Amino acid sequence: MFVLKYDMAHDSPTFSPLYRQIRSLILRGLESGEWRPGEAIPSESELALRFNVSQGTVRKAIDEMAAENLLVRRQGKGTYVATHADPRSLFRFLRLVPEQGALSAPVSVPLECWRAKAGQEVARVLGIEAGAPVIVLRRVLKFSGKPVVVDEIYLPGDVFQGLTLELLKEHQGSLYSFFETRFGVRMIRAEERLRAVAADRASADLLGVREGSPLLSVERVAYTYGDRAVEWRRGLYCTAEHYYHNELI
Repeated sequence: MFVLKYDMAHDSPTFSPLYRQIRSLILRGLESGEWRPGEAIPSESELALRFNVSQGTVRKAIDEMAAENLLVRRQGKGTYVATHADPRSLFRFLRLVPEQGALSAPVSVPLECWRAKAGQEVARVLGIEAGAPVIVLRRVLKFSGKPVVVDEIYLPGDVFQGLTLELLKEHQGSLYSFFETRFGVRMIRAEERLRAVAADRASADLLGVREGSPLLSVERVAYTYGDRAVEWRRGLYCTAEHYYHNELI
């Protein structure tokens, strides 16, 4: 079913599938906190009654949101809001795989956390004003006790007020699960750019490699609901024993 909508800015009709409109309404509920990460959403029949549409229309909207990792279907239990606290979500945003041995969760070692004013580049990436407060943190990710990743992360200060090095050190689990539970910020998608670089002295010391060794530079911008950029991350990956894995479908 299609519903005719008008784009007032261009005075021309546009068509929006009804299930996409239902998807937008469900997404609005997620963004407002009506259904929080890890919680079950109403059944398809309940949502169909709420939105006055067929159950099939609701199912199609939920199927699309599940494919986007916004919702998770659990056989015999219902549909839940996706959460970074789920261990299965860890490697959705971290694509490092060991050359040998089983895949294991990394340990995050926070090094620094401080407040600063956004420069032109940070402001552009995060969509904030130059000079606006940002929080900068640096950390090392260790796999099986070995340092593999050095991250420098920029966050909008108004979103992550109160973030300190002490809080980061106290948290057990992924950084994104910490952002979700402590600050109510859920990362729902990210864009990355990769290139090969040579290790400078500081990164070489942290990763235990020689200066000039080849590293993989991974620059990421992560977005929350409303397609708002809430993290700019620049990571240096040591790929001596790991490789970057991405499945294309």
